[in-house]
Amino acid sequence: MTADYVVVGSGINGLTCAALLARKGRTVVVLEREAVAGGCMRTEEITAPGYRHDVMAATFVLFVTSPAFAELGADLARHGLDFANTAHPTAVLMPDGQSLVLTTDRAANIARLDELSPGDGARYREEMAMVERDAPLLFGLLGGTLWSLPTARLLFGEARRRGVRGLAARLGEALRPGRAWLEQSFRSELARALLAPWVLHAGLGPEGAFSGEMARIIAFALEAAGAPVVKGGASKAVTAFEGLIAEHGGSIRTGADVAEIMVSGERATGVRLADGTVVEARRGVICSVTPTQLYGRLLPAKLVDAPTRERAAAYRYGKGDMQIHYALTRPPRWRSAGLDTVALIHLTPGLDGVSKAVNECERGMLSEVPTICVGQPQALDPTRCPDGAGILWLQLPETPRQVKGDAGGTIDVPPDGRWTDALREAYADRVEAILAAHIEGFAETVVARKAYAPSDLEAMNVNLVGGDPYGGAATIDQFFLWRPFSTSKNHATGIAGLHQIGASTHPGPGLGGGSGYAVGTMLR
Repeated sequence: MTADYVVVGSGINGLTCAALLARKGRTVVVLEREAVAGGCMRTEEITAPGYRHDVMAATFVLFVTSPAFAELGADLARHGLDFANTAHPTAVLMPDGQSLVLTTDRAANIARLDELSPGDGARYREEMAMVERDAPLLFGLLGGTLWSLPTARLLFGEARRRGVRGLAARLGEALRPGRAWLEQSFRSELARALLAPWVLHAGLGPEGAFSGEMARIIAFALEAAGAPVVKGGASKAVTAFEGLIAEHGGSIRTGADVAEIMVSGERATGVRLADGTVVEARRGVICSVTPTQLYGRLLPAKLVDAPTRERAAAYRYGKGDMQIHYALTRPPRWRSAGLDTVALIHLTPGLDGVSKAVNECERGMLSEVPTICVGQPQALDPTRCPDGAGILWLQLPETPRQVKGDAGGTIDVPPDGRWTDALREAYADRVEAILAAHIEGFAETVVARKAYAPSDLEAMNVNLVGGDPYGGAATIDQFFLWRPFSTSKNHATGIAGLHQIGASTHPGPGLGGGSGYAVGTMLR
C-alpha cells in the first residue's frame, strides 16, 4: 500500500490532520492500533444495553472554538456531526450542599457573583474583558505555530502596541498560579471553588505556573460556547471524520499496529506494521504519539541520537485519570437546586480541597476527598439512554499513576503500587459515597457501574501513559516552546518527512485538534 501521507494514530489530531490533507487532494492512510478509531473519542455500551457512554473524552468546547472546526465544521456536519449544548455548562457543588452555576449569560453570571460577594461580579466582568482584549495574543500563542513568521509578527505587533516592557509584563502576569489569580480576583469562596477545578482539565494544579491564565481562558470559553457534546456520542465525531477522509480518497485502518518507521536516505518513507505489512509514504509520515513511543519504539535505535534518547527518557508524564460510568433508572435528583441541566459539575470542598487532592496525587496517594467531575450527558442528549433513564460520566483528574498509599487511611494498597481490580473498585466506592450524599435515592437508581483505573485507560490507548490523558506533564518546562523538549521546533523530529503531533506537542492536550491543524495546514 502506498499513500502520500501516512498518519499514525486516529485521535482528534490525527483525524484533523488527515482530513485537511485529504481535502488538498493528497492520498492519506490513517493507521490505528486499536480495534476502533478515535483515540480518546470512544462511545460504547459498557454498563447495560441501551446506555451509550463516552468512555473517555466527552466535552467538545475546545473543538467547536478551534480553527480546525472553523475550517472543517461544515464538511463534518455533512457527514453527520451535530452537537447538543446547554446554557449551564458547569457548576460547583460543595460538601454542605452549596452550589454555584456558571451560565452562558455574562450578565447573569455577574449578578450572581455580586450576590455572593459585592464586587466579585465587577471583577469577573473585568477578567472576561481582559481575555477578549487579549484574544489575538492569547489564542495566537495557544493555537498558533510558535516558531513561525505569523507568531513573530504577532509578538512584534503586540510589542509595538504595548511596548516591550508592557508585553513582558503581560506574559509574566500570565504565569500566575491559579490560587494567586482566584484569591486576588474573588472574595467569595464559592466563586473560587467554581473555577479552581478547571485547572485540572489543563493538566495543572492551582499552585502551578500558568494555571491562573488557563482557568480564566477556560471560564471565558465555557461562557462563550457552553460545554457541547456530540449527539449520539463522541464516536459520531469519529464517524464524521471517517466519512470526510473517505470522500477525498483517504482511509482509516484499525487493528494496524505500527512497529517501525522506515527511513531511507535520511527521510521517512513509510511504516512497517507488526504483521509485516509495509505502507509506503511518498511525502511523509505524521505520528500522533508520545515521545516515549516515537523515540523509544517506532524509530530504529540507530536513528535516534544520544541527546534525543535522553530527552525522551526524561520526558515526564502527569497525573493519572480515572473514569467511572453509571447507568441509572432515572436522571439524578440533586439535593441542591439548579443542577439538573448542568453539563459538568465539580464536587469539591473548594480551592483548598483541590490543592489538597492534587498534592496527595502528586505524592502517589489516593485522595481522601478527590475532586469529582460529574457529567450528565443525557441532560444535553437524551438519545444516550432509554427514555426516562439517566447516565453519569465521572472523571477523577487527580488519580496517581502508581499508588504509594491512601490519604484516607482506609483502602489497602498493594505493595508494588499497581492498580488492581480490588483497588479500583475500593476507590470507586469512596467516590460513590461522596456522590450519593448529594443525590436523592441514588443507590436505588443504579443499574450498573463501570470504572476504569489509570492502568485500564492506558491499556485502551497506549498514549495515555500511566493513565495520563494529557500526553505528559503540562508544567511550564514542558509547554509552549518547550513541548515536548526544550530543543523542539514546532512539529519537526530531526528526520525529513517525519512529523510529531498529538497532546505531547504544542499546543498540548484537549479536543482542539491544534497540532493536527498546524501540520495539516503546513504540509502540501
